[in-house]
Amino acid sequence: MNARLPPVHFLLALLVVAVWGTNFVVIHLALRHFPPLLFAAARFTFAALPWVLVVKRPAVPWRQLVSYGVLVGVGLFGLVFIAMRNDISAGLASLVLQTQALFTVALAAGLLGERVRGFQLAALGLAAAGLGLIAVHSHQSATPKGLILVVLAALSWGGSNLIVKQAGPVNAMAYVIWASLFAVPPLVGCSLIFEGWPAITQSLAEADMLSWIAVLWQSVANTIFGYGAWSWLLARHPAATITPISMLVPIFGIAAATVLLGEPLPVWEVVAAILVLAGLALNFLWPRLQINQ
Repeated sequence: MNARLPPVHFLLALLVVAVWGTNFVVIHLALRHFPPLLFAAARFTFAALPWVLVVKRPAVPWRQLVSYGVLVGVGLFGLVFIAMRNDISAGLASLVLQTQALFTVALAAGLLGERVRGFQLAALGLAAAGLGLIAVHSHQSATPKGLILVVLAALSWGGSNLIVKQAGPVNAMAYVIWASLFAVPPLVGCSLIFEGWPAITQSLAEADMLSWIAVLWQSVANTIFGYGAWSWLLARHPAATITPISMLVPIFGIAAATVLLGEPLPVWEVVAAILVLAGLALNFLWPRLQINQ
C-alpha cells in the first residue's frame, strides 16, 4: 500500500468529505418528517435497489458484506440519526463523529498490524485535543445521550473501515451497493419495534418532496458515491493515511449548519475545528516535507 497520497486521490477524498459534511444539514431536514430508523432504512433501500439487479456482486465473502452493511447501516447511521433527532446539533454531530479516525487507526494497528508513524500519532493528538473541547462545552449543543450515541456510531464506522480494508482492491461501488442490501432488514425491524407502524405510515404519508430528495441524496451521493470512493481509497492506502482526511467533515458540517440552519458558532467550536484541521494538515504535508528535504 502507498503511504504517500497522490494529489488526485486527495482531491477525491476531499470531495467525499465535502459531501459527508454538508450531508448533516440534509439529515437535519429529513428528520423533521421521518423517524430516524425509518429514514436510515429508506436511505439504504435506495442505495441497494435497483442497483443490485444490474451490478455484479463483488468477489468477497458474504460475511464481509453482511458485517459492513450492519455496521454502517445500524451502527453508524441508525445511531447518528437517532442522536440528531433531539440530542445533538448537526454541526456538533459532524465533529464528534470524527473520533472514527482514532478508532480506525487504533483498530488497524491492533488487529491488522499496520505501522503508525510518529507524525500520524501527533496528527491524531491534535485532532483529539480539538474533540476534547467538546467534552467541556458539549452541554450547549448536545445531551450525554447524544454524545454517547455518536461516539458509538464512530466506533462502528471504524470497524467498517477495517472490513473494507480486508476486502482489498475490489469494485468499491459494487461493494457498497451489495452491503447496503444487508443494512435494510435490521433497520426495518428496529423501526417497527422502536418507532412503531403508526409512526411509519404517518411519516410516509406526510413526507414532502424535499424529504424524498433528502433520501435520494443520502442514497446516491452520500452512500453509493461517498462510501464507494472512500472504500476505493482505503483499499489502496494505509488507514492512517486516509482516515484523518475525514476530520475535514466537521469543517464542512459546521459551516453548512451555521449558514443554512442558523446554528450558533461559539469560539470553542471554532478552536476545536482549527485543531482538527491542523491534525489533517500535519498528516498530509509531513511526508512531502520529508521527501523534499
